[in-house]
Amino acid sequence: IPHKKAALVLGTAKYAMGRENLFFNARIDAAVELFKAGKVDAIVVSGDNGEKSYDEPTDMRDDLIKHGIDEKYITLDYAGFSTLDSIIRSDAIFDLDDFIVVSQRFHVERALYIADKKGLKAIGFCAKDIDGFWGDKVRKREILARFKAFLDLNILHTEPKFYGKKVKVHYRDD
Repeated sequence: IPHKKAALVLGTAKYAMGRENLFFNARIDAAVELFKAGKVDAIVVSGDNGEKSYDEPTDMRDDLIKHGIDEKYITLDYAGFSTLDSIIRSDAIFDLDDFIVVSQRFHVERALYIADKKGLKAIGFCAKDIDGFWGDKVRKREILARFKAFLDLNILHTEPKFYGKKVKVHYRDD
């Protein structure tokens, strides 16, 4: 993986059905691996924070800190309600136009499709995939998510739910 200024970690719940979400844990591990290897100088965590009791970005930040990432290099995107929102906002709000997307392969592929359609230079770093019941369920859901992404980008021209003010990302070399 070549060096990029930042990684964009796509959100998911820390817990699912009362258990640790293995997708979440694998994404955190992948982001930590990139940062500690010097492949990125900052991490943007993007996820849903639509309810008071549900906060993907803060959970991701907290776990990254537990893994030794300095908080000043972690930027939170609280309005990453969808993959489309996260990718578009990466440029519009955080000035990322050349970055690494972190998630599982099925998700990275869709995110890179969106980034390409929006003229962004992004590459993927795939977190460990999850097998078994939950892995199968998520991969089946992905079929509909890809169809929706195609519609959003090519027919509906969907925009993020929120844009907001620009946010400065802090890099190791700042």
